[in-house]
Amino acid sequence: MNGFSFSRWLGILIKEFIQLRRDRLTFGMIVMLPIMQLLLFGFAINSDPRHMPTAVVMADPGPFARAYVAAMKNSEYFRIIGTVDAREADTLLDSGEVQFVVTFPPGFNRDLVRGTAPTLLVEADATDPMATGGAISVLNQLGSEVFAPELPGAHATPAKSIDLRIQRRYNPEGITSYNVVPGLLGVILTMTMILMTGLAMTRERERGTFENLLATPATPLEVMTGKIVPYVLIGLIQVVLVLAAARQIFDVPMYGSLPLLFAVVLLFILANLTLGITFSSIAKNQLQAMQMTFFFFLPSMLLSGFMFPFRGMPEWAQVIGNVLPLTHFLVLVRGILLKGNGVELLWGHIWPIALFMLTVLALGIKTFRRTLD
Repeated sequence: MNGFSFSRWLGILIKEFIQLRRDRLTFGMIVMLPIMQLLLFGFAINSDPRHMPTAVVMADPGPFARAYVAAMKNSEYFRIIGTVDAREADTLLDSGEVQFVVTFPPGFNRDLVRGTAPTLLVEADATDPMATGGAISVLNQLGSEVFAPELPGAHATPAKSIDLRIQRRYNPEGITSYNVVPGLLGVILTMTMILMTGLAMTRERERGTFENLLATPATPLEVMTGKIVPYVLIGLIQVVLVLAAARQIFDVPMYGSLPLLFAVVLLFILANLTLGITFSSIAKNQLQAMQMTFFFFLPSMLLSGFMFPFRGMPEWAQVIGNVLPLTHFLVLVRGILLKGNGVELLWGHIWPIALFMLTVLALGIKTFRRTLD
């Protein structure tokens, strides 16, 4: 057995660097992944969201009520979108367009002046308990800060200025599993569907069976859809297992329509499978397909609102997040299960997933390789 040869070792080392230089996708992943993680964790992730969209139901538009609304704005935790009636406020909460609804009852200003603590109702969308915690803690202090300079000292104590009542809707006990478990459904489908189809054609290309596929008169659309359909059944099986566990183990409520839920899930599965098959048509081997899958999966996890409150991210991160199907799917599945929403409230998050699927499918057909080169 020959001893260690520095020249042979150096030759192997140079060969690996040459191979790495030729594999530009892998080299790009090596450079881009750390940069992407640094940017996302450093700038986009925020566990204490500010500027939460808030609607106001103003039954008594007096000076004290207006002062309280102004104080909410100044706290930077609330972004007042306008004054609405009670019915519109319910719709905004159900659709997820606002995080809070603040209701000033009739006689609010009169009761303050008389020293009778008026009731101030704050309704919060508590499907994500982490998103509302900081803002609610601020509300508990605003009463004394706003009204103390204007009211007699006997009535300006924090305990008696207003009767603040917080109503955590859709998840009154603030149970984290109600938010996490439905979100896990989207995360599991994203990872498994893209990865399985991402390896589909690259596996055939590496094994040499792709030549037989190219010899057939099948069109790119036929090949791509033919490879997608079998995985749809796998995805639906995963959905049934996750929903059964959510109900039986974690007692997650299911107020909405199950047929509507499965229709939304089917669309989401098709979007992910289409992306996976497109990755497979672009990648040269299974390693590249896995790298592309991970490169897409990481921002989906961080920017979709699964791990951190979506509204806590800066606007540029929310713009990127709104392009990702997982962001919209999380709103859909939580809206159906926890709120009982129908199609009319969900359509704004259904069509972006459909558009994403069609766009990726068109890209996959365009980049489909008709040769082995």
